[in-house]
Amino acid sequence: MSQNIALIVLAVVIFFAVTSAVRIVPQSEKYVVERFGRLRSVLGPGINFIMPFLDRVAHRISVLERQLPTASQDAITADNVLVQVETSVFYRIIEPEKTVYRIRDVDAAIATTVAGIVRSEIGAMELDQVQSNRAQLIERIRDALANIVDDWGIEVTRAEILDVNLDQATRAAMLQQLNAERARRAQVTEAEGKRRAVELAADGDLYAAEQQAKAKRLLADAEAYATSAIATAIREGGIEAAQYQVAMRQVEVLNDVGKGQGKQMIVLPASAVEAFGDAFKLFRGAK
Repeated sequence: MSQNIALIVLAVVIFFAVTSAVRIVPQSEKYVVERFGRLRSVLGPGINFIMPFLDRVAHRISVLERQLPTASQDAITADNVLVQVETSVFYRIIEPEKTVYRIRDVDAAIATTVAGIVRSEIGAMELDQVQSNRAQLIERIRDALANIVDDWGIEVTRAEILDVNLDQATRAAMLQQLNAERARRAQVTEAEGKRRAVELAADGDLYAAEQQAKAKRLLADAEAYATSAIATAIREGGIEAAQYQVAMRQVEVLNDVGKGQGKQMIVLPASAVEAFGDAFKLFRGAK
């Protein structure tokens, strides 16, 4: 009877020894094993074996990515503007043995570190730079944070600035400045429009003057040619031939004037009309 009890006790001891020696670690966790209160090993995902009764799993650490609660802290820019910055940080534990033995409250430590870095970085920038270079500011905060938390076995995956809020007085001043800038641009646009209108009007007057000068020049050329034609016609063919030459030249000149790009108004004297009639008669007689 006592022998059977001893066998049963031995079997129970062996069973507990085997079950305590085998550790199955999930994919999303790591186990920190201690022996007599000191770090022994870190167990990764899968089946692991430890020394029964001597080793124990002291910490079960999740390696999933974590997000800190959205934090808000005040900061003063280089041009003495008070801003309220909302930040959010994502991280994951990659070396659990550092995390459990070097830092007590990971979330609080990271939040405090982020607040200090944000105040330091924004204090070196003016308000316009903070608002226009937000991506660069986020990158600088993430790099500075990554260098600090590396000793805690933590990897910072993302650091975001969600919003940059201003106090009411600063908002009112910026709105007033924006309205003044819009008014200035409107005045500049109106002045440029008036200047352009004056330039176009001057160009139109210049073009009209050029066309008038061109018409006068053509008429002068016609008169000179007519004088020469009269002399030649009288010398060669008599007065009728001279009249015919002069009338045909007048027709050609008026045709050239009518082809101009401007809008010319041509006033013909009665003598010119009679000359056209005489030229037509002479032309029919010539046929």
